[in-house]
Amino acid sequence: MLFQIFVDVALPILALVGLGWGLDRLFGLDLKTLVKLNLYLFVPAFILVRLSTSDLNAVIGLKVVAFTVSVILTMGALSWIACAIRKQPPGQRYAMKLSTMIYNCGNWGIPLMTLAFSDLGPVIQVFVLATMNLTSFSLGVFLANAGSSERKGLFRPIFKQPSPYAILLALVLRWIGNPLEEVIFVWTPLTYLADGLLGFALITLGVQLSQTKPPAPVGNLGIALLIRLLGGPLAACALTLAFGFRDELAAILILGTAAPTAVNAALLAHEFKGDARFAAAAVLYSTLLAAIVVTVLLAILRAGWIPWAVPPVG
Repeated sequence: MLFQIFVDVALPILALVGLGWGLDRLFGLDLKTLVKLNLYLFVPAFILVRLSTSDLNAVIGLKVVAFTVSVILTMGALSWIACAIRKQPPGQRYAMKLSTMIYNCGNWGIPLMTLAFSDLGPVIQVFVLATMNLTSFSLGVFLANAGSSERKGLFRPIFKQPSPYAILLALVLRWIGNPLEEVIFVWTPLTYLADGLLGFALITLGVQLSQTKPPAPVGNLGIALLIRLLGGPLAACALTLAFGFRDELAAILILGTAAPTAVNAALLAHEFKGDARFAAAAVLYSTLLAAIVVTVLLAILRAGWIPWAVPPVG
């Protein structure tokens, strides 16, 4: 069962990540350009299309948003405790918080949900991704800036990102019945971009990992990896009960919290002159380890070992 889950769910993700890694080794691709294409085209288009056309109940959508915020804050609290105990230097303290709180809901989480829960998974993940985008470019910017020796304006970068505007526009379109779908020359390109996110984002992640030269995953970095990959699902198990999520919806939310550290954590640390090496290492190791964690966790969910989070068979 574990092998089949790995082949069906984790291996397709790793294959595209590996393709990006190999292409970068051959051609030396420009990571900044790829990241900008993700942030300014593919992710906003995906959010706009999927969120505006989702038939998920608005109340459930808001509960998913609240759940995601609760997971983020729980990871932050665990990181704060770990930092206080180990007395880390300021730059590494904030890099650890970034690495544990901001997880990869987009170019890891969306492909994972598409493969593991093809019907409901991507719909739920849009709400998780929207929440994480807002968090990354608000709280994430604050944390990155706080750990920097060259502090910049706290809020200016938030307003330069298109994803928050895509979220707002998508919510307005949902409210008025999404007339944009009738404008073919606009909606068709947006749909193409949304459909292209899965492959392009994973290739971008592979390029980013190819260009990372990490330290060994021990000490503070090892603790950050434990909090991100094991602390996330454990917190999600408790929070799904607290929010009243059950069955497939609970399973989707729990599995999603086993995602690796988001590339945005490393990008923000780099942008604000924080401990970018720590954050980039967290991205690399957590991405590699997440394939194992997700495989085991999905097997646990399908076996019914978490009784309130049992997905349907097949």
